[in-house]
Amino acid sequence: MIKLTKRITVNPKQCGGRPCIRGMRIRVTDVLELLANGLTPDQILKELPDLELKDIQACLRFASQRFDHPVVAP
Repeated sequence: MIKLTKRITVNPKQCGGRPCIRGMRIRVTDVLELLANGLTPDQILKELPDLELKDIQACLRFASQRFDHPVVAP
């Protein structure tokens, strides 16, 4: 199990307070956009060598948890 608090950080003075990876200026959304555009995790790791595979997995888990909430229909 990936511990998100070790991988995903939020600092109001960095990247406009958007979630980043381990205090770097690589935003969670940057990684998610690369995945959405068809890059594989291996390609992302080559493109962003400071990342680790667990960082990419943490981004996916973070996004999943952000959208896992009930929606009450009117």
